[in-house]
Amino acid sequence: MTRSARPIPERHLRPPMGWNSWDCYGTTVTEEEVLANATFMRDHMLGHGWDTVVVDIQWYEPTARTHGYNPDAPLVLDGHGRQMPAPNRFPSAAGGAGFGPLADRVHRLGLRFGLHIMRGIPRRAVAARLPVAGTDFTADEIADTGSVCPWNTDNYGLNHDHPGAQAYYDAQVAQFARWGVDFVKADDMLFPYHEREISAYARAIARSGRPIELSLSPGTDVSLAHLDHLRETATMWRVCDDLWDRWEDVEAQFARMARWAPWQGTASTGGSAAGGWADADMLPLGRVGIRAERGDDRLSALTRPEQISLLTLWLISRSPLMMGGDLPTSPTETIELLTNDEVLDVLWHSRDNREVLREKDLVLWTARDTDGRTRYAAVFSLADSPKQVTVPLGSLGARPDDRVRELWTRTDTPHDGHGLRADLPAHGAALYRLTPPDTTG
Repeated sequence: MTRSARPIPERHLRPPMGWNSWDCYGTTVTEEEVLANATFMRDHMLGHGWDTVVVDIQWYEPTARTHGYNPDAPLVLDGHGRQMPAPNRFPSAAGGAGFGPLADRVHRLGLRFGLHIMRGIPRRAVAARLPVAGTDFTADEIADTGSVCPWNTDNYGLNHDHPGAQAYYDAQVAQFARWGVDFVKADDMLFPYHEREISAYARAIARSGRPIELSLSPGTDVSLAHLDHLRETATMWRVCDDLWDRWEDVEAQFARMARWAPWQGTASTGGSAAGGWADADMLPLGRVGIRAERGDDRLSALTRPEQISLLTLWLISRSPLMMGGDLPTSPTETIELLTNDEVLDVLWHSRDNREVLREKDLVLWTARDTDGRTRYAAVFSLADSPKQVTVPLGSLGARPDDRVRELWTRTDTPHDGHGLRADLPAHGAALYRLTPPDTTG
């Protein structure tokens, strides 16, 4: 068996992998565009572990636009203040069908369906005093009108001293479960850290009867002090604000992921169960900005070496991978990077991942394979010009007779038994697999 032919671990034992509409379509994605990306994923990426399609923010906003949010937007709500897909953008949702028909089509492609939701309850539901499903309460009784999102005016927070707050989340998630939702990205949860909102949302998911994964964002300044609570409630959580196709955004992730990597996938109670994943954010690769919140229609402004560095850091730190570019119209070269099984092995089969060296512009990460024999090493140059670096094999935990293979180029790399030399472009990286000479593959 070759290394790239190793089986993909079960979902709960690996970080989520999928596509999200935000980087390319912002608030404006349509049903047709979601299905185009889902079909592309099925045809070209599903066999490489990519299996989730997520509709990002304001799918319930019929007048959504590029480059920002409409104040006091005319949200589509049901009679209980729950968001419904805007039929002008999602025709199959007409007649109260919600996302059921779209989720069904995504499921028939062999994929999972996800959506974005804002923390709290729509302000329009509060103003209209809409009833909370299954209760005698109304929206105005359960809202915390002093708790608002600083960048979006759709919602108020919930007053979790009132039993109707949990009832609202229970009813909202129950509807998502009826639609067939597999993944929920809950926004405005982490900055500041809304512990009671997170717990209430996780409780609603547990009560829904459907195994829905919970993703939390945005994670500006999120602290490791919340680790146990995050692992108890969520599948993944952001550790930064929105990341875009700028090298400074990528470079800032090195320190963050070095802080979080030792805890990736580790359950708070010990044992073999996975305990969630720190999320370095979406991959702003391929074609982005088509109708986005940031910038105009473009190919990712990251150079190819910078794209490889980004992916290498996400892989070696075991971050979830959520592609942000439009899949059908992204370059073939981008899709080839995302479907390189030899590098994806690092995401799926590594442990003890950590930064071991940061010296001026040189950053070095290492990890061990779950087979107990193989090691991985990632060498990064943060310099603005090409650099030649030599890394002692001992710094990688490697042996003098190890075979070394660079996984992006799929080439065996000679070494002198003492050090590994890498010629790195500006902001470039190399990702190595080191195996004993008697290892097959």
